[in-house]
Amino acid sequence: MVQYRALVIALILLLSTTVPEVHSKSIFERDRRDWLVIPDAIAAYIYEAVNKMSPRVGQFLVDAAQTPVVAGTRNFLIRETTKLSLLAEQLMEKIKNLWYTKVLGY
Repeated sequence: MVQYRALVIALILLLSTTVPEVHSKSIFERDRRDWLVIPDAIAAYIYEAVNKMSPRVGQFLVDAAQTPVVAGTRNFLIRETTKLSLLAEQLMEKIKNLWYTKVLGY
């Protein structure tokens, strides 16, 4: 029962600190590559909420995030996602050019 209450309190604190503190534009209004920072922002919010409740657990999260396996995986995902973003941008430009030349006749 105590663990359940602690979990509920942790979730309430997490949601109360993350929802009002979002001072960013809509994802659709941003630069196309800005969405890559969303996982980092989520991790920072989780860390802040956990660190407020228990600094020892917060330090454990920092140590876990700095392990070579996590850092290597994160770097790999960032690198591959960046490649996909660039390919998607190129595809959008080609579609836009086709639209203007073939459909609208510009």
